[in-house]
Amino acid sequence: MSSVTRAGLDHKLAMAKRCAHEGVMAGAKAAVVASVAAAIPTLASVRMLPWARANLNPTAQALIISTVAGAAYFIVADKTVLATARRNSFHDTYQVNTRMPKN
Repeated sequence: MSSVTRAGLDHKLAMAKRCAHEGVMAGAKAAVVASVAAAIPTLASVRMLPWARANLNPTAQALIISTVAGAAYFIVADKTVLATARRNSFHDTYQVNTRMPKN
């Protein structure tokens, strides 16, 4: 069992913050792309299809677009955080296993 040091805890906290930041940035990028990808067909269908023109008011259009953006954000952010945490845990395990014992 390894001893817990202040430096070790600070290092883990910094890695967790970086992992969360990477997730937020990737999620935001995905949300922007998804909102554009959802907005184009939604707005085009409201102009071209009589059913959509009659039944999709501006609130419904905004709800469709924001739901897609929110889902994309959370899915991509979650996958990014998990992948980064997995990569960091393998990196930490490798460092612990390759340290030379002190005599």
